[in-house]
Parts: sequence; structure tokens; C-alpha cells
Amino acid sequence: MASLSCVWRKIFMSRITNAMLEIREMDELSAQTSPIHQIHPLSKLLVTLIYIFIVVSYPKYQLTGLLPMVLYPILLFQLSGIPVRTCFYKLRYILPLVSMVGIWNPFLDHTPVWQFGSIVVTGGILSFLSLMLKGIFALMASFLLIATTNIEKICYALRRLHVPELLVTQLLMTYRYVSLLLQEAGTMMNAYTLRAPGQKGVHVSAWGSFLGQLLLRSMERAQELYESMQMRGFHGEFYYAADEPFQKKDVLYLLFCLAAFLLLRFVNLSELLGNLVV
Repeated sequence: MASLSCVWRKIFMSRITNAMLEIREMDELSAQTSPIHQIHPLSKLLVTLIYIFIVVSYPKYQLTGLLPMVLYPILLFQLSGIPVRTCFYKLRYILPLVSMVGIWNPFLDHTPVWQFGSIVVTGGILSFLSLMLKGIFALMASFLLIATTNIEKICYALRRLHVPELLVTQLLMTYRYVSLLLQEAGTMMNAYTLRAPGQKGVHVSAWGSFLGQLLLRSMERAQELYESMQMRGFHGEFYYAADEPFQKKDVLYLLFCLAAFLLLRFVNLSELLGNLVV
């Protein structure tokens, strides 16, 4: 039993270590110097928001029109030098959930839309695939924004859009100090395992006190952190990043992406190419 507990503790601690390493890897990705990394953060944030809005705006049965929208993340992966597999690995826990949003649509919507010989494609299948692609495309665009822009620059762009200061500060603090929460959880898990060496995991009766202690320890660390910030002159406003002027390349990037998105939205390239081939 003691050996099983030791194995379980090692697995738990390795998961915490892997989580902290993944946060560090995202910071390393955003610190690269590709052409996309050098675009103004406000321009990249606006492009990402516009892309997600246009992707979501597609009708539920317009699958062929939605497919060309994958060109934007594919091009950004190439220009930024970030492997596509890195994106899917980082989003491995979220993608299945997003993909299953419309899983019941094929059972609820039996309206025939396409027919290939004896095979009938219903509206439920199309709407399910459409929802799945919309979620995947939106996650890929969000990942590319975070992977090419560090959190300080994203917060700077949000403040330029006049997002409330409290929300932006909360976002920055949550991202930056989630590793401290993981460290506290690992320390408490070690202490619990030493007090109950023959037990696998945290007993149900100790869940409440364990989470309560984690909350209290986190509040204590947060208070210490806040006091240290005040000693360094913090008065409620972070200087998230250096004030960067908009350059010609930033404006061109924004306008080009906007024009490309509108073209893809209102011109069905899949049907157009199909007609040209025929």
C-alpha cells in the first residue's frame, strides 16, 4: 500500500510539474521573433476577435463556406514557426469538449440537405460538423494569439480597447501566479501523503479541509504578494508593456486580414472552385 501511495504521489506531482512546464513553454513561444510575433499586439487582438466573430456568424448548414476559414490559422502557423501539433497538444483537454457540443444534432434534425446516391446527409450532421469546426477554429486562433503575444502585451491591448482595469489586472494576476497555486497544492499533497502513507489519494472526508487549507494558503500568499507590490509602487494600474505606436505593417496586417475574412465570408470559395473544376 505504501508503494502504491508513493507511485500515486509521483504521478500527481509529475502532473503539477508538467502543468508549470507548459505555462513556461507558452511564455517561450511568445518570446520568439517571427514576423507574426513582431506585429502590434492590438492589431493581433483585433484580428483574432474579428476572425472568431466571422467564424461564428456562418449559418449552421454552410459547411463548405466555413472550411476555407482554416487558411488563416494554417498561414499563421507557417509564418510564426509554431508547429500545428503543439497547438493540438496544448488544447488536448479542451478540443474534445468543444467537438462534442452538437453531438445530439444528428439525432434531433433529420432534414435532408445533401444526397450522394443512396447516402443522405441530414441537417443535423451538417450542423454538428459546423459547430465542431467553429469551436476548433476559434480555439486555434486564440492559441495563436497567446503563443505569439505574451500576457503583458495582451493586457496592454485590452487596455487600449478600454477594457476595465480591474478585469485586465485580474487576468494578468491569474495567468502569472497560477503556478504558485500549483506549488501550494503540491506542497499540501506531500504533507498529506506523509501523514497518511498507506492511503491512495485524499480521502473523501478530508476534501473539505484540504480545499479550505489551499484557499487559506493561497489568500496568505496573495496578501504577501500584494504588500510587496505596494512597496514597489503599485497603485492599481500595471504598466503592462511599453507603449508601441502603430506602424504601417500593423495597419496593413489588420486591413489585409479583414479583407480576407470578408471575402471568405461572402464568397463561397469551395463552391466556386468546384464549379471551375467542372
